[in-house]
Amino acid sequence: MTEGTVSDMTIADADADRALLAEAVREAGAIAMRYFGNRPKAWDKHPNDPVSEADLAVNDSLKARLLAARPDYGWLSEENEDDGTRLKTRRVWIVDPIDGTRAFLQAKPEFAVSVALVEAGAPLLGAVYNPATEEFFDAVAGRGAALNGAAIFASERKSFAGGRFLASPRTITRYGWREMAPGAEFAEVFSIAYRLARVAAGMADAAISLAAKNDWDIAAADLIVREAGGLCTTEDGGGFRFNGATPRHPSVVASGPRLHGKILDMLRAA
Repeated sequence: MTEGTVSDMTIADADADRALLAEAVREAGAIAMRYFGNRPKAWDKHPNDPVSEADLAVNDSLKARLLAARPDYGWLSEENEDDGTRLKTRRVWIVDPIDGTRAFLQAKPEFAVSVALVEAGAPLLGAVYNPATEEFFDAVAGRGAALNGAAIFASERKSFAGGRFLASPRTITRYGWREMAPGAEFAEVFSIAYRLARVAAGMADAAISLAAKNDWDIAAADLIVREAGGLCTTEDGGGFRFNGATPRHPSVVASGPRLHGKILDMLRAA
């Protein structure tokens, strides 16, 4: 990456796309809040995989706004059938209209609108917005990450003791994490994008999900974590490449840089 560019995107173009993304995501968040706590219609796309009228309304808003402004960009969303045309475009919007739909339907403020702009497998821009808490996380590749406009940085914690960790109870129990982390706090947050964004902001020291994830779950938050100085990998330590033919990944582990290796060692040792 050369100075003054993001990919081969000029700073001016990156700023324009960042502004467009922020406006579209904030508008989408406002739409989500019209349904939040109001019992929107919902159904299962697949067993244990809920979707609601709010997801579709947010998706439609994002798609209309982003593609109208950038018609040459591709589109990959959880709520649209993937016809593969995105693979022929240079840049693609990768979208989860409401990440954490189950929390949203339970009126829990643990969901987020998550959108990334990806080129050549790597995010150029990312935004994760929880409108219920008014937390807007975003990042530009090579230019840092922010929460509501203020720079954020991942934790510098070096040990498990006293840490703040986001993972499922099953993961915590399976790896004996409580025993090796005296004084630590453990919590489960529904939205994986929001979990990772909280790690980026130093609100949590690490987040782990050993279930498979799709591009739309993690692309935006992956960039935000890394631009905040954290690390975001699979449980095997591999990085992510987005907008592939199969947009799916085996797991995700995010933390500050000093703790990441210890977490991966813990997972390998089990």
